[in-house]
Amino acid sequence: MVDETNFVIETNHELGEIVIAPEVIEVIIGIAASKVEGVYRMQASFANNVTELLGRSVHGKGVFLTMDEENGIKVDLYVNLKYGVSVPSVAMEIQSRVKQQVLFMTDIELVEVNVHIVSLVPEKTEQLDFEELFENEEAEHE
Repeated sequence: MVDETNFVIETNHELGEIVIAPEVIEVIIGIAASKVEGVYRMQASFANNVTELLGRSVHGKGVFLTMDEENGIKVDLYVNLKYGVSVPSVAMEIQSRVKQQVLFMTDIELVEVNVHIVSLVPEKTEQLDFEELFENEEAEHE
């Protein structure tokens, strides 16, 4: 989350100003990062998990913005990747796509996009059917 309440985009002063809430930028970043091939999901907090259990999707989870007066906006992303992907390649693709989407959609340039790989998630293996296993043993004992 960012300390600043809103981001004001420099515009034509005759028409007024454009103000973007930080949550909007977090959602853009979250969606852009989750669309990268190899990303399993974004890291969620306890509150995000509860919200998702209640049926609402949280697109800004795992995204933290920091506003630096001198440099600009820095982003920290916490990501779970699929097992078997090239971690550096996926992380660089996340950085590129996030910067590109935020610039395209808001005309705000991000100074840093820091990607934190929290875990690797293996593919789900087929669940064993315990009834089948025990049926074979029972047939042998009879």
